[in-house]
Amino acid sequence: MLKNFIGHLCTIIKHKWWVFKLCCRAGIPWRGLVHDLSKFSPTEFIESVKFYQGGKRSPIPIAREEHGYSKAWLHHRGRNKHHVEYWYDPEGENPYPIIPYKYTVEMICDSIAASIVYNGKNWTPDCQIRYWEKKRKTAPVNDKIKDLVAEVHLQVKDRGINKTITKSNMKELYNKYCGRN
Repeated sequence: MLKNFIGHLCTIIKHKWWVFKLCCRAGIPWRGLVHDLSKFSPTEFIESVKFYQGGKRSPIPIAREEHGYSKAWLHHRGRNKHHVEYWYDPEGENPYPIIPYKYTVEMICDSIAASIVYNGKNWTPDCQIRYWEKKRKTAPVNDKIKDLVAEVHLQVKDRGINKTITKSNMKELYNKYCGRN
C-alpha cells in the first residue's frame, strides 16, 4: 500500500506539473496552479491509492469494475469545472452549455497532460486525437466544444504542442468555435 501511496502521489504531481506548464503557455497560469486540488482530498486520494495502476492509467475504471461506480470520480467531477461532466445537466434547459473559456482551455491542457503522463515515453503528438475520436461521440458536451477540442488535438498532431498551446491560438480557436470569451 505504501508503494501505491507514493506512486499515486508522484503521478498526481507529475500530471499537475504538466497541466501547469501547458496552462502557463495558454495564458491561464492560475487555472494550472489550482488544477485538480481535490485529488488530495481523502475521498479521491484513498480510493485512487487503493486502485492505483502503476501510473499507466487512471484508477477510476478499476474502482468502477469493483463497485459499479467510483466515489473519487463522482467527487472529482462535481468540484472541477474543467470536466465536461461538471457542466452536463440532463434536465436543464440546455443540457450541454458552452463551457467558459478558462475551463475549456484547462480541460484541453488536462487531457494532453494526462496523455503525456499515462503514455510516458510512448507518447506521440497524435495520441490525443486518436483517443478523442473514440470518446467524441459519447462525450456529454456541446458540439461546439467537441469541434474545438478536435481542432486543438489535430493541431497538436500536425504542428506540435508548442505551436498549438499558446494564449493567442487558444483564444482564436475558442472564438472561432464558441464565440467571444
